[in-house]
Amino acid sequence: MTYFVYSPDLLQYSFHQEHPFNQKRLELTLDLIKNLNLINSSQIIAPRYATDEELSLFHDPQYVKTVQNADQNKVELLSNFGLGTEDTPVFKNMHEASSLIVGGTLRAAEMVMSSIQGAHGVNLSGGLHHAFSGRASGFCVYNDCAVTIHYLRKKYDARVLYIDTDAHHGDGVQWAFYDDPNVLTLSIHETGKYLFPGTGDYTERGEGQGFGYSINVPLQAYTEDESFLEVYHTVMTEVARGFKPDVIITQNGCDSHHFDPLTHLSCSMRIYQEIPRLAHLLAHELCDGRLIATGGGGYDIWRVVPRAWTWLWAEISGQKLENVAIPEDWIARWQPESPLPLPNTLLDPLEELPIMPRREEITSKNRLTMEKTLLYYPKLG
Repeated sequence: MTYFVYSPDLLQYSFHQEHPFNQKRLELTLDLIKNLNLINSSQIIAPRYATDEELSLFHDPQYVKTVQNADQNKVELLSNFGLGTEDTPVFKNMHEASSLIVGGTLRAAEMVMSSIQGAHGVNLSGGLHHAFSGRASGFCVYNDCAVTIHYLRKKYDARVLYIDTDAHHGDGVQWAFYDDPNVLTLSIHETGKYLFPGTGDYTERGEGQGFGYSINVPLQAYTEDESFLEVYHTVMTEVARGFKPDVIITQNGCDSHHFDPLTHLSCSMRIYQEIPRLAHLLAHELCDGRLIATGGGGYDIWRVVPRAWTWLWAEISGQKLENVAIPEDWIARWQPESPLPLPNTLLDPLEELPIMPRREEITSKNRLTMEKTLLYYPKLG
């Protein structure tokens, strides 16, 4: 069984109308999934609110109190907590909206771990991987992935493999478990030379007992599908099989697409078909199918995010899709609101993909980075 966590209340995580992080993408995605007849009502489950105790599995209690009071003008020096900034401004009921996202990922984890046979859980509102223990960062107030991993460690003593394919480095999750050999974090992202948060070099490998359990592959700007997928398949397969997790959590940011306005990678929808496919296969091979998928970045909410996350849902729920046409009803409903023409197919037409003049050089550099990354990876198997 594959569960889809959703409630209209998740749309309340909203900074302001001009902010690039726009949760309307959740509504667009679910509507596309429904239009393609890929989901039934029994698969949709409501999120719950994370308790203060659960949030404090990762977040500093003082930070949680700060978030609770931030929108009531009761906190001075909000910027010390990463709040009230251009990236992460304060909004009404911020604590409630943020804790509901965390509770959504916890709800997915509960369904997966309580299933007799391997279940899958999807919370596309989650994947807020930049938040730190005591500070908001990069559009992220609470870190649902870090809280959920701590929850899985505490309640189930689970070895957790965390896979992050957002174009931005999964820094908040990495640093949360940097010395923990029971949590392996793998992030494949655009190099931090040009992109927030500026971290995620292959030399960041963990420390103490956790050395070798933090794995990063920073990709060159303008990386295309073939190079991205070569790195992903090679590293993911070796790492997952070596680590032998009890459960896999994936962060499925979809901002590596060439349409994305905030990043510099040049991939197509093809990678969003392949990323969940391999994660799904490895979950069944290694940990009885226990797989929790979250969302993440993605700032072309009209042309990219709904298609990418529809592929995610279809692959994880075991429904095979070809390059099917996007239903006319979906296009007719949303085109009046979209500032750009909506796509007609789930994959990008090949003739519309940009051609990168430095393709061979970029591919060669990515291979070299991958080799350096794997050179220091402990052969755990």
